Amino acid sequence: MRISTKGRYALRVMVDLARQGRENYVKLQALSARQQISEKYLEGILGTLVRAKVLEGSRGKGGGYRMRCEPTECTVWDILKLTETSVAPVACLDDEENRCERASTCITLPVWKELDSLIRGYLESVTLDQFLRNLPENEGVVPDGKQWSCGL
Repeated sequence: MRISTKGRYALRVMVDLARQGRENYVKLQALSARQQISEKYLEGILGTLVRAKVLEGSRGKGGGYRMRCEPTECTVWDILKLTETSVAPVACLDDEENRCERASTCITLPVWKELDSLIRGYLESVTLDQFLRNLPENEGVVPDGKQWSCGL
């Protein structure tokens, strides 16, 4: 399993927005600068999250993006299932129903199912507020004033 850039960026942006509070709209340009993600690429990610009703977008003066969910209720799994094609460790577990012709006799399938269950369980257990609790006070600013972000 490998999380794509889209999934990692979506998680970073959601943590950023959670830090701003649910009542505040944050401009695309500010998110782009803080997270060092191109505005064009970020628009696509934000569009996905707005369509899924995880974020709310508003146009015009004072507009931007804000979270619709509580940071205590939004999990890493919630974000990745919207942005990743699959988070399964093997292709035969990509869909709800395993359509592999060898599924009934596959000796390795139980290992992959257990791994899939562990991965999903862990990602469902990590909420956005956990990231916020672990941020140092000066997270996001380096001494010369430039913005930076973690490598999520």
